[in-house]
Amino acid sequence: MVSILQSWPEPVVRVQSVSDSGINSIPECYVKPIYDRPYAHDLRSTEANIPVIDLANIDTSNPTLRQTTLNLISDACRQWGFFQVINHGVSHHLMAATRNIWREFFHLPLDVKQEYANSPATYEGYGSRLGVEKGAKLDWSDYFFLHCHPTSVRNERRWPAQPASCRKMVAEYNDEVVKLCRQLMKVFSLNLGLEEDYLQNAFGGDEISASLRVNFYPKCPQPDLTLGISPHSDPGGIIILLPDDHVYGLQVRKDDAWVTVKPIPNAFIVNLADQLQVLSNAKYKSVEHRVIVNSNEERVSLAFFYNPRGDVPIQPAKQLVTGDEPALYHPMTFNEYRTFIRLNGLHGKSQVESLKCQH
Repeated sequence: MVSILQSWPEPVVRVQSVSDSGINSIPECYVKPIYDRPYAHDLRSTEANIPVIDLANIDTSNPTLRQTTLNLISDACRQWGFFQVINHGVSHHLMAATRNIWREFFHLPLDVKQEYANSPATYEGYGSRLGVEKGAKLDWSDYFFLHCHPTSVRNERRWPAQPASCRKMVAEYNDEVVKLCRQLMKVFSLNLGLEEDYLQNAFGGDEISASLRVNFYPKCPQPDLTLGISPHSDPGGIIILLPDDHVYGLQVRKDDAWVTVKPIPNAFIVNLADQLQVLSNAKYKSVEHRVIVNSNEERVSLAFFYNPRGDVPIQPAKQLVTGDEPALYHPMTFNEYRTFIRLNGLHGKSQVESLKCQH
């Protein structure tokens, strides 16, 4: 496997600085090819939305209510790969406060944020690009990426010291979202006919990897020419997304059309990533998605990644492999898979499709 570069191939420009400069047209490096532009295809009806699932009955003693909830989650995993959850157990106040404190961070002076500038070696810190191809088309977004688990890679000194309560709040938010992820992993396992701890153990048990990427999408004078994040499926396991509370932006591919997700107040958006598609032998779907931007409002979202331990080989569960349904994917560690993506950037579903066996 090719090693990760230690520095970016060209100077990094902060998208927020470009936006704040008052330009009327975006630099050429952000202009997407015509086929990748947000309005190159007709969008599905504005009435469409990803499923919304109430988790209030996930642990109820009433077996009928619990099974109904499990069935809804199973259908969402197999048909959409995305769903929203309400009554998920995470404090609404904590959700709002964490999102607000990150918005404050992105409005700090540039020199303060630059103290956390990242490199492609780990991506940890304040960044503005993914992939190391020189001259690549860039996305209209900045971000902050940090490691939460395992403790061996968690370094809170690399988390923002400003605003003052940021580190404490991120730690609390992390602990609460991990609980939600573990609960969902049990449900995903049961819905596949596996023991409830199967997927958690396949990810490395208590040594799972978890990280947070906070996305900042500045106002864009030509939103029809670019994207906040290019079409991709996520490489890891589960993503718990806390969207902006009043600005839409996330779009999910469904039946060759783009569906704009309309967030429910105080809900999380859950999406399944490539490693769950592999482990489930494609019974669960890791779905392509992208982010559009707009000229009127900035947008902030928090993506929490719950991933396998880096050195654990991921392959279809043996219980899901039969003569009629052979294993669809070659085994690969998450570290190997993640390196492949960091070198090549985001390209739809091409990464996970490249793992498929030839039968």
